[in-house]
Amino acid sequence: MTRIVISGIRGRMGETLLQLARERSDIVVTGGIARESGSDAGTDDARPDTGVPVRTLEDAHDLMGECDVVIDFSTAAATAKLIDTSGDALAGRAVVIGTTGLDADTVRHLDALASRAAVLTAANFSLGVNLLLGLTERVSAALDPAGYDIEIVEAHHRRKVDAPSGTAIALGEAAARGRRVNLHDVRRDGRSGETGMRPDGEIGFHAVRGGGTIGEHRVQFAGERERIELVHEALDRSVFAQGALTAARWIAGREPGRYTMLDVLGL
Repeated sequence: MTRIVISGIRGRMGETLLQLARERSDIVVTGGIARESGSDAGTDDARPDTGVPVRTLEDAHDLMGECDVVIDFSTAAATAKLIDTSGDALAGRAVVIGTTGLDADTVRHLDALASRAAVLTAANFSLGVNLLLGLTERVSAALDPAGYDIEIVEAHHRRKVDAPSGTAIALGEAAARGRRVNLHDVRRDGRSGETGMRPDGEIGFHAVRGGGTIGEHRVQFAGERERIELVHEALDRSVFAQGALTAARWIAGREPGRYTMLDVLGL
């Protein structure tokens, strides 16, 4: 039985994780972390039938100290605070991070935490997206940058606060690896006005926000006479939560270090 604590338990992904975990016999949710305490004496008053204790981060060290894995789907600021202030509680355990938009300081803190805990980060936990990452790198490596332009278009619901999505950036990094270049050197975010001719080798990003779109990602390889497009569309938000639970089950008890979904899937 893998014991998990969910950081961001009152968010949409937190609720989905809690629901799916209750349907499994190999995972139990032993606690949750939220920005504000509930009114029900420290229990999840939004889901009182679960009896799962919920604490603010400042009061959650005891919960983390008694679990195997902390799954974080919160906000970039909340994740940064979790990693910065909870290193001792997380030592010897595992952390699965699904929050995107993390800044460079948080990434450095995650690297430091990986010397004491097993750390898995993923921009997207779906099997399909991780297959798409591998395909993007291989197609990018096979096509001449002078003959095929790469554009990455992603769409999400109106409540998403970061753009481009973490998955879109991961796809851009995969494309850049295929071309043996640094994404930072060839990245272009959107276009407006007199932009001039598109240079060879550029990797473009475009973000669409609206309605309740769960997540769509398209990688276009546009040539003069043909266009190749790799597409992934999430049809149900639970695909991300299911992947995160699979990752948590896999990483529990692993040695300290950095891991990805490719490790989980053996890709």
